[in-house]
Amino acid sequence: MKSQPIFDYPLFALGFRAFFMLAGLAALILIVFWNALFNGDLTTAHYFPDSYWHAHEMLLGYAVAVIAGFLLTAVKNWTGKATLTGDPLAGLCLLWLYGRLLPFYADLLPDALIALVDFAFLPALAYQVSKPIIAAKQYKNLLFIGLLLLLALGNGLIHAQMLGLYENTAASGIELIVATIIILILTIAGRVFPFFTERGIPGTLIIKNPLLDGLSIASATLVFALQLFDISGTVLAVAAVIAVVVNVVRLAIWYVPRIWYVPLLWVLYVGYSWIILGFILTALAAYDVVLPSLPLHAFTLGGIGVLTLGMMARVSLGHTGRALKASNAIVIAFVLINIAVLFRVLLPIALPHWYETLIYISTLSWLAAFSLFVFVYAPILSQARIDGQEG
Repeated sequence: MKSQPIFDYPLFALGFRAFFMLAGLAALILIVFWNALFNGDLTTAHYFPDSYWHAHEMLLGYAVAVIAGFLLTAVKNWTGKATLTGDPLAGLCLLWLYGRLLPFYADLLPDALIALVDFAFLPALAYQVSKPIIAAKQYKNLLFIGLLLLLALGNGLIHAQMLGLYENTAASGIELIVATIIILILTIAGRVFPFFTERGIPGTLIIKNPLLDGLSIASATLVFALQLFDISGTVLAVAAVIAVVVNVVRLAIWYVPRIWYVPLLWVLYVGYSWIILGFILTALAAYDVVLPSLPLHAFTLGGIGVLTLGMMARVSLGHTGRALKASNAIVIAFVLINIAVLFRVLLPIALPHWYETLIYISTLSWLAAFSLFVFVYAPILSQARIDGQEG
């Protein structure tokens, strides 16, 4: 006799639903906690030191939740094979959730257990994503499995330092994770930007350029590899400028002026532009013109934050049978998250003495943006498709 699923709810009907919901909530909760820790309003015994916790959770908590939701949904479309739903999907979500919670129980649980639970998520996700890819013999998509395993390696480097196995590996792990997520975004952009632009603007035809796609990823990989090996100065600056040129040309080929009338499109193009700015700031940081934290946040808060919010908004509408049109509240959210990046990345260059105030405004803007996302999309993600189809 077949048992009745426990998590037989629309929220667990497809990967994007549960993981986008978790990502939206994490974007709020993690920043509130970080702000309290940063200001000294909250002190707690924790597995991670405060600065490492912030980086780890925003990358391997928030960003990885978005990646999990996207891949579990996209791979089903690419392969025509089923991905996790119901109880198995809920189990994977719980594994992600335990990874967020257990570090707060460092006084009660062995460090090795905390590390193991957190580390296990990415290999488990890679395994689940690889099954339909292999079954459909779409071996080129195994690239995404490699990127997930690179993320796991970065996470392992962080935990190696936390466990005292090695010294000074956590910073390298964070650099590897940021690099891998940006390369993953650049890879996915080549697939979705032309398609989304054509769908969003009738009569538009985007000519894909595989060579330019490859150069975009290769140039970015070179920049991040140089940083991982602590090579700076002119070599890094030249590599960063090459990445800027290649990615500007790539984005310009996709660009259509009418995107500014379609919020679900312009938010993606602006997010990509923050990545390009990240490479510009990397070139400047190579000569100590700006602090290294500025290109880092251009990549993370700008590139990852803006693009993931835009992707979640667009994917959630399309896969619940709704019209691909952002509500007024979500357009405001798109504006607010870009304001958050502006106040965190660009204005500190011009107004360094206002740094703390700028960070405060950036934090409020981020929280407001994701509050709107959760408010608008929680009902969408937790209700069945309006067209009656599965997923």
